Amino acid sequence: MSHPVLSVAATYATALRAASEAAGSQNYRPGTLFVVATPIGNLADISLRALHVLQLADVVACEDTRHTQAMLRAYGIDKTPAQMLAVHQHNEAQAAQTVIERLQQGARVAYVSDAGTPAISDPGARLVLEVRQARLPVVPLPGASSVITALSAAGIAPNADQHGEFVFVGFLPSKASERQVAVTSLSQEPRTVVLLEAPHRIEALAAALAALGTRQVTVGRELTKQFEEIATVAAQDLPQWLAADANRQRGEFALVLHPSPPALAAGPDTRVLTLLLAELPLKTAVKLAAEITGESRNALYELALALKKQSSP
Repeated sequence: MSHPVLSVAATYATALRAASEAAGSQNYRPGTLFVVATPIGNLADISLRALHVLQLADVVACEDTRHTQAMLRAYGIDKTPAQMLAVHQHNEAQAAQTVIERLQQGARVAYVSDAGTPAISDPGARLVLEVRQARLPVVPLPGASSVITALSAAGIAPNADQHGEFVFVGFLPSKASERQVAVTSLSQEPRTVVLLEAPHRIEALAAALAALGTRQVTVGRELTKQFEEIATVAAQDLPQWLAADANRQRGEFALVLHPSPPALAAGPDTRVLTLLLAELPLKTAVKLAAEITGESRNALYELALALKKQSSP
């Protein structure tokens, strides 16, 4: 996910001073690799510590030197071409050796991906592994992540069985047959699942996920950007949701596949909810069922949706 190229250096002059005051007293040892999270869209989502380290770094290693140079200049940080080093998926193993050499010479190296937290469906993991194997220090600087951002807006309350567990899958295979196999596997995964997708493949992904029926999907599009959109729909309705507005097929996507609804065992909760649903609107039935049984309202809501689906012709 990439942020816009903006020339807003004056806007961040105060932030740079605040970064030095807030983070400057910490120890940033020479010969250290700093793994720095950068914004996923909104340039203001940069930490003061990240700004300070990016100013301090002797070398900035990154996926795309032109992209990162533009981001740095937007913050008012100037690095010479000699201070920029390309480390991307096609040269990561070889470039890691260059980074190690710079670290051994005492340089402070900051690594950033194009946006978000490095090594999460982005380059960086191999670099970190090889630096650590060379017994050199690695310091992570946390920050923006599309995965956590999407999860935080999905509204999935932990239940008694899963305790808020989630699985990060990232990008599914681009080949249709392999993607279908992956979706079949997801249908057997009861926990929350986080997926990522690019705009040119979102329609194909939506069509594949439609096989999951009424299972809920929260779609995060253009997260943190001006035209951010977040919506929760049934998986089977995702293709229609995308088709309803051409703008919905633009931008980068993070999708949260909600947990599987509980099994429809004929327990007390199911019987209570079934009786209430026969007489009351869904939300009212769920509210009363939660008060009667003491069970989680979110879990009962998912159960109610499944019962409605089961009873529909």
